[in-house]
Amino acid sequence: MKILFTKTALALAAVCALVSSCSKPSVSQKTGLVYNNKNNGGYERYRQTHPAPGPGLVPIEGGTFVMGGSADQDVTYDYNNVRRRVTVPSFYMDETEVANQDWLDYLHWLSITFPQDRELYYNALPDTLVWRKPLSYNDPYVDNYLRHPAFQDYPVVGVSWDQAQDYCAWRTDRTNENILRETGRMVAWKDQNAKGKNGGATAATGASQPFNTDIYLNGQMKGAGIDGKKMMPNLSPNAAAGTGKNAKPVRPVRMEDGILKQAYRLPSEAEWEYAALALAGNTQFENIDDGKMYSWNGMGVRSAKSKTRGLILANFKRGAGDNMGVGGYLNDKADITAPVRTYPPNDFGLYQMSGNVNEWVQDTYRQTSFEEFEDFNPFRGNQYTNKRLVDPSKGLYAKDKYGKPIKDPAKSNKKMKYADYLALQQGQDPNTVNSAPAQGTPANGAPATPGAQPNAAAPNATVSSLVKDSGKKYNPDFRGEKDTVNTALYGNTTLVNDHSKVYKGGSWNDLAYWMNPATRRFMDEEESSAEVGFRCAMTLVGAPEVYPNGKPHYPVKKAKPFKAK
Repeated sequence: MKILFTKTALALAAVCALVSSCSKPSVSQKTGLVYNNKNNGGYERYRQTHPAPGPGLVPIEGGTFVMGGSADQDVTYDYNNVRRRVTVPSFYMDETEVANQDWLDYLHWLSITFPQDRELYYNALPDTLVWRKPLSYNDPYVDNYLRHPAFQDYPVVGVSWDQAQDYCAWRTDRTNENILRETGRMVAWKDQNAKGKNGGATAATGASQPFNTDIYLNGQMKGAGIDGKKMMPNLSPNAAAGTGKNAKPVRPVRMEDGILKQAYRLPSEAEWEYAALALAGNTQFENIDDGKMYSWNGMGVRSAKSKTRGLILANFKRGAGDNMGVGGYLNDKADITAPVRTYPPNDFGLYQMSGNVNEWVQDTYRQTSFEEFEDFNPFRGNQYTNKRLVDPSKGLYAKDKYGKPIKDPAKSNKKMKYADYLALQQGQDPNTVNSAPAQGTPANGAPATPGAQPNAAAPNATVSSLVKDSGKKYNPDFRGEKDTVNTALYGNTTLVNDHSKVYKGGSWNDLAYWMNPATRRFMDEEESSAEVGFRCAMTLVGAPEVYPNGKPHYPVKKAKPFKAK
């Protein structure tokens, strides 16, 4: 039974509507202060909502499952998917694989935004040469597969793991920018185009580069040519009055408003396997009545329904030399890849989680990951970073030439004291800082230099005094966490290293074994293949229950309003 998407549970309410617009104003339960009142300090609170997924995504209600449990036997004798019960939080996932048209949209944006940067465009191009085989005539795919309209809804291939990361970041920014422009919180598209690139914005307004979500949320993209006609009201008593039609103080959108989407990203290996199995479709009152070997029910690869009886349920290679069936009755209707919405979706509404193309996931590969990672939201590949500050006293992010924040390896595993924090941002050793400097003053007591940009990378700074849990220097790279193998030998004794990334799902050129969601393989993050594509995911924030209708619940009591006497 296919789980229906409950729109009522995920419909995004008017998050920009202040609670004060209701008949009874919202009041702080701890201080009694009225929210959204400019006369008492302008404390703001918006309606608590369950955000809707971003474009192209469907909700996946999380839960516990046995990771690696769908594997019947370890045919390859890799011993890399030992069964392990884990819990996956609820999240969003692309309904389909990213298609050629989606990638062409990305390339088009790069070409019109950075028309002189040929290197950027070249690096974003998929490797269409992955179709070439020494003893196979695949050159027509080299020339046509990516760009010809006949293939526009086919999954993009020849994309490396690194390229997929760049696409996810680009998709995040374009989605959030479109939300802001369509709702009038930034200059509308038509007005932006009429005024020229970036709405006539200049470097003085902070928008000389394209929109970036992190830069915008940090308050570095605002002013003339950027601010829209429907900006958020600024109730702070320190807010400056607007001009013209915006006589009342206004501000950009904040994270607290709940308007912008979470970042698109690759799914973790656990998320991908959980979504592919979609065991929620076989569950009643926490009882799973039937397991799965593929992303559909049953042990076979053919449809049992009367209208489609005998048809192959996915795009894969049935045997040596058999990629599509017999002429006159092509069983899986595909010689190479197939359109991304071919074949029935699984119980989460996801298409082609078995077959068509393998899919990159976020994890770094290790044979023993299933035995070592955490049992809640398991993932291997964390590389913790901080955004570099160009002006620590003002909290402004340093930007690269594309308008993205520059990120450095994290220096500590906990929140630092402000003096240590400033010292690190200014390239000093926090161990030499005896007292906290005044805000805006360098840690050495020297007067601040206007326009100075300290060495935020701080390559020689140490934080040994800040890490007290183990006595070891903090390591922001946890890809090899609990890995007992000597990493110096990687590349000499094995192909596995910190750049080895997992892909799953089976492809048009794989046998049915690889369509089992528990199977896993790896490839270097810079490599690509005609058999590997990807789809994106997004973190779900808030309550994890996606399908609440008809389920028992404890009532949530409302707090009694406070009245001053």
